[in-house]
Amino acid sequence: MKRIFAILLSLLLTVSLVTACGNQAELQDGYYTAQVSEFSHGWKEYITILVKGGSIVSVEYNAENASGFIKSWDNTYMQTMLHANGTYPNEYTRYYAGQLLEGQGEGGINAIAGASSSHGTFQMLVQAVLEQARKGDSSIVLVDVQH
Repeated sequence: MKRIFAILLSLLLTVSLVTACGNQAELQDGYYTAQVSEFSHGWKEYITILVKGGSIVSVEYNAENASGFIKSWDNTYMQTMLHANGTYPNEYTRYYAGQLLEGQGEGGINAIAGASSSHGTFQMLVQAVLEQARKGDSSIVLVDVQH
C-alpha cells in the first residue's frame, strides 16, 4: 500500500513539475499587436489582443489605410466587396476575431468564402501576436506577408 501511495505521489509531483514548466509558454497579461509590414491594395491589416489572467479577453482584427481610416468603416468598400465576394470586412474581421477568442489560439481558424486572402494574413498575424504574448513583449511586431 505504501508503495502504491509513493508511486501515485511521484506521478503527481511529475505532472505538477511538467505543468509548471509548461507555464512558460502561457500568455503574459497585456496588450499585443501584430501588423502587416506593407500596405496591400491600400490597406495594412493588424490584430491587437488583450490578455488577462493568461487568457485572451479581447481581439481586434482590422485594416487601416495610410491616413488611419479603418477598413470596416468604409461603407463604399463594404458594398462593393459584398456584391463581388459575398462578405465584407466588418463581417469577416469579427468572425475571425471571434474564432481566435473562442479557441484561445489553440484551434484552427475557419475561412469565410470571399475573404480567403484575409484569412491567410490573419493566421500569420495570430502566430506573431501570440508569440509576442508568450514573451510578454508589447512592442508592435511587423509581419511580412506576400500577396
